[in-house]
Amino acid sequence: MNGNADNGASKPTTTGTSPPAVRVSKADSVDNGGDTDGGSRTLHEDEPDERTRLLAGHHGVSGQPPLDIDDPAVTPLNLWSIRFLRYFALLLFAVACGAWLILLVTTFVNPPGMHSRGGGWFAFACSTLAIGVLALLLFSFTVPSRAAQIVQIVMAVLLLVDMILVLSVPDLRSEEGWIGITTSVFVLSVTIFAVIVDRTVEWGKKGEEERLTGRTETRRSLKELLSVFSSITVTIVFLLIAVLFTGTLSLRAYDHSLKTPGRRIWVDDHSYQVHLYCTSRHDTNNTRENVTVFLEAGERAVGGGMLDWAHDAYVNGTIGRLCYWDRPGYGFSDVAPSPLSAGMVADALSEALAKIGEAGPFILVSHGVGSIYSRIFAARHDKNIKGLLLIDPLHEDYLPTLASPSRGFLLWFRGVISPLGIETLIPALFRSRTREDRIFGRSSASNPRLISAKLQESLAANTFTKAEITTSRETLERKIPLVVVTSGENVKTDERWSRWQKGMTKVTDNLISWDIVSKAPHRVWETPEGWNMLSKRIKQLVDIAIGKKKA
Repeated sequence: MNGNADNGASKPTTTGTSPPAVRVSKADSVDNGGDTDGGSRTLHEDEPDERTRLLAGHHGVSGQPPLDIDDPAVTPLNLWSIRFLRYFALLLFAVACGAWLILLVTTFVNPPGMHSRGGGWFAFACSTLAIGVLALLLFSFTVPSRAAQIVQIVMAVLLLVDMILVLSVPDLRSEEGWIGITTSVFVLSVTIFAVIVDRTVEWGKKGEEERLTGRTETRRSLKELLSVFSSITVTIVFLLIAVLFTGTLSLRAYDHSLKTPGRRIWVDDHSYQVHLYCTSRHDTNNTRENVTVFLEAGERAVGGGMLDWAHDAYVNGTIGRLCYWDRPGYGFSDVAPSPLSAGMVADALSEALAKIGEAGPFILVSHGVGSIYSRIFAARHDKNIKGLLLIDPLHEDYLPTLASPSRGFLLWFRGVISPLGIETLIPALFRSRTREDRIFGRSSASNPRLISAKLQESLAANTFTKAEITTSRETLERKIPLVVVTSGENVKTDERWSRWQKGMTKVTDNLISWDIVSKAPHRVWETPEGWNMLSKRIKQLVDIAIGKKKA
């Protein structure tokens, strides 16, 4: 027996042979200088990160087959950073929608601190554009487009120019106020944010495709092609809107360089400014200068034609002193806070006259709808009113038509699209319309401030204004001399207008004359017959006021 035996079994001989290869187990990972971690990890697998943690089963890692490029799991939304940007875009979209709703309300009624002296249409347009940019971003979030990014960058440059214009031009800055400035900054920030998000999603999409499929996809599915085409098309539309914004703001900035003929006076506790012009007193011995002829415009500012014949009468000595103003939103005046009735406008005029020391006495000359305002003013200052000249005046029975919903909606819609400048840019570029024409001439109807004023007028016409004019009819001094000059064309074509004109002759009991000027339009002074008749009647009223003639 061999005494070297161990329990009857001999040890195998290994001399001359290599030891068998030792396979290191994937579970035998080394930690901190050789200590194992208990076999809970593999050598080839990294810690889960923002990519792998969101994927059930850890697709795409070593040892797993690659995914198909059309697999829904191949998406940039696997990344936490991309998901955060999407949630943030949703938050911005909600904020933009909330701001849009508030600005929508302010186009009709101004909450405290939300009054824009320029009408607020630019701010509303900026918030609408911001909603569009964010909606498009969310719609095509996972399908980035390099072409759309380039268009958005150009758009951002234009919006930057718009913001600089609003901030650098004093009159634009005062008209738009903090609301216009904030919305212009917001829409610019949103556009830049959309470009950054699109670039980031493009990077994340490429990374996820490489990691999960082993390649970057160069083709696009039909759904993606439609999404990209839609995105580019809508972005180009947004770019055109930004171009129009820039053109309109530039034109507004240029128009503000026109010198104001009179003074701009703060009224309503410094809420807004109105423009008021009065000629100087030259000869204290001239009795005609003791009476001031005051002009109240109709559907267009006084400078849009009405002033021409009155200034001619002033130059030839028929009128001793001449004053006129621009109602809130007209000509050189700011838009007043809403709601705004004719009585509130009359109060603003009273305040402005008092601040420059104009106490009258006055002969009030008004045209069209301006007769409503002048009659209310006369009823509140009847001791200083020496005569009324009403030119084709608007009867109070017409107020319900003025307040019709269809007219109000049309005015609101024109205000909404006014920042595009469609009605102002084309005449300015191709018809050589001037600054004067846009402020108080033919093109003033598309001025955003005038649109706001007419919308305010429409909203209050059948409520506050109707009650105020009814009261004024009862309280107006009955002995005030009255002259009514009527358009012959309107009388022939509209029976109601003819009946209403006859009713206007009973505003006071002291009718001097009612003249129907044949072939004269609503703006009676535009015909030689109308011009001469107005000159004759204003001379007659001045003579009565200074005692040269009896009423």
